Amino acid sequence: MATVTDTCLLTLAQWFSPAYPVGGFAYSHGLEAAIDRGRVRDADTLADWIETVLSHGAGHNDALFLAAAYRAGDDAALREIDRTSRAFAASAERLKESDLQGQAFCQITGAVWQAALSGLTYPVAAGRAARLEGLPLRLTAQMFLHAFTSSLATVGMRLIPLGQTEGQAIIHRFAPLHADLVAETEDGDLGKLSSTAFGADIDAMIHETQYSRIFRT
Repeated sequence: MATVTDTCLLTLAQWFSPAYPVGGFAYSHGLEAAIDRGRVRDADTLADWIETVLSHGAGHNDALFLAAAYRAGDDAALREIDRTSRAFAASAERLKESDLQGQAFCQITGAVWQAALSGLTYPVAAGRAARLEGLPLRLTAQMFLHAFTSSLATVGMRLIPLGQTEGQAIIHRFAPLHADLVAETEDGDLGKLSSTAFGADIDAMIHETQYSRIFRT
């Protein structure tokens, strides 16, 4: 397995930085609808929403897809993993979010690192790129989940609105959960796929027809 070096850390920090041009700032994962409906209204309800998505929804499943893509033995296996990733999107908006971010990640990472990446959903692209660059799986998955959590917390800070200190406290709070999720999913066994974050999935569906909105999903 790959070991952690300064170069590994800096590469992953760049990939999952808000400055990396995958457009992550444009997506709320349906959280905007939950805030609009009053279901998420303060730090506690935001933390609960994020924890549910991480533990029982896209967070858990995307960590599995990332690990499976990292371990894929050939292109055929990788494409099958990507097809499953698309099938597990609970709504059209969730699929758009993963597909468009994946396209952007493939384009910029392929150009800068000369990596053979194309047509992959975001977690699959991230896992494949990490394998091609010899980056550690655990650290890649943890930083992927950290970026996901940070993005959702930022939505809350903008829309609830929530103070910067409260938002950063939420991000910090979930670091141990990221580690637990990675330990659970690092074998890439897609037999563990499961999603019971039904409220968050419904929020994403409602957001598709929300009259006034800031985020694409």
